[in-house]
Amino acid sequence: MYGDVGDTDVQRFGFSRNRVLRLSPSKDFEFAPGAYNPTALKRNLIVRIRSDSKKQATVMDTREDVINYTTGPLQEKPEWLKQRLEWFQDQKFGLILHWGPYAQWDCCESWPLSPGDDWARNDNMKCWTERGKDLERFQKDYWALNETFNPLKYNPDVWAEAAAYAGVRYVAMTTKHHDGFCMWDTATTEYGITWPACPFHTDPRADVFKGLCDAFQSRGMGISAYFSKADWKSGFYWSPERPVTTRQANTVGTPDWDTFVRFTHDQIRELMTDYGKIDILWLDAGWVKKERGEDLDMDGMIAMARELQPGLIVANRTVGDAYEDFVTPEHQIPPEPLSEPWESCLCMGTSWKYEENEVFKPTSELLRMLIEIVSKGGNLLLGIGPTPEGEFPPIALDRLQEIGDWMQVNGEAIFETRAVAPYAEGEVRFTQKGSTVYAFLMDESVDVIRSFSPKSVRLLGGAESVEWSPVGLGFQFRLPESALPSPRVLAIEV
Repeated sequence: MYGDVGDTDVQRFGFSRNRVLRLSPSKDFEFAPGAYNPTALKRNLIVRIRSDSKKQATVMDTREDVINYTTGPLQEKPEWLKQRLEWFQDQKFGLILHWGPYAQWDCCESWPLSPGDDWARNDNMKCWTERGKDLERFQKDYWALNETFNPLKYNPDVWAEAAAYAGVRYVAMTTKHHDGFCMWDTATTEYGITWPACPFHTDPRADVFKGLCDAFQSRGMGISAYFSKADWKSGFYWSPERPVTTRQANTVGTPDWDTFVRFTHDQIRELMTDYGKIDILWLDAGWVKKERGEDLDMDGMIAMARELQPGLIVANRTVGDAYEDFVTPEHQIPPEPLSEPWESCLCMGTSWKYEENEVFKPTSELLRMLIEIVSKGGNLLLGIGPTPEGEFPPIALDRLQEIGDWMQVNGEAIFETRAVAPYAEGEVRFTQKGSTVYAFLMDESVDVIRSFSPKSVRLLGGAESVEWSPVGLGFQFRLPESALPSPRVLAIEV
């Protein structure tokens, strides 16, 4: 384990339902017999940690919204897209922001609305128990959260400044999650932040996606537009005239579905038209696909989007079709480098959305996550949930500041790098840029690296030279005394 609580491995292991996890500051994880299954990604554990002095963790819920990431080779890409994916792989570090009216409640985003997803409703949620655990009543009140969503403290420049200092290169925001609420100025539905039912609609900042794009683009960061292909608020997806029993549409094969396809295309057209350069269209709800009957005419939709946004990268997550341009492992880091461009999306805390008593991972663990991912050739997409008032939680801002302090010294070893075999040697991780191999010293007691024979060795940020001597095919070294942030990084010319 990397720490007593909040370990990356907590979120990447799969579990059977109703299994017990026990965690204490002095022990590793203990599992009930048969509970551990590192490949069972469809039921990913999310641990919520009680903020008490004992730092004990209990299983609060078991998420079943995570679909296995695509493991087979992706379809062949045209040359222009290969070049764009090189740009994507240079970026290394992004943020993903789950934000919407659901930030006001103590449930996860959207999922409790789905009748077939009972894992998302439990007795630890006040918003569920206070409504008598009545799903119809819960749905009615959830979909009315737009009437009290009024993020008066929203200041995207504060978000963008914090992200830029941390070394973030691009940002994804939930323009629309599965609940259907639109965080941009849409003409397609009244269920959006700029419509009269939402008190924030009169604020000049009401088009919050526009504000975010302007703030991040002006600081040189890219935009990734998260968009759910499902829309549980739309009567053309979940028709009130037919039973709704699962997350799937109940309108497939009817004229309502044809209307929903046009509705979805219109929303994508808006997002691709009014918000400056969009680098990535990040399509969630992987069950919405032709193979399941939910055919959105992806050929037509993506052709339209790319006509409006030349060079657009598309992540049609978990589908494995011509529009899954990169792979998106969720709540996990692959054990080995992948053969395709990839991006792991992981929470800074334990939840995608804002939680009042969230427990955030320590900065040392966040850096280890980043380094582990980048050394395997991937990008880290780090999740933060803004508050209902429109702010980043103070601890999230602290974490970004501390990540930035490290990046100011060591960013050279992260950005524009690629994976290099053997990727790791004990507690050392490697990346490469040109003729320079970077060695991340996760354990600074290490004084021998056997994987590379250097021409020269320097310490990033260090004023003093590094003493070293050949040892077999590698070298031995001694780090100078310094106050540089950990983990320190060697630049090895080979």
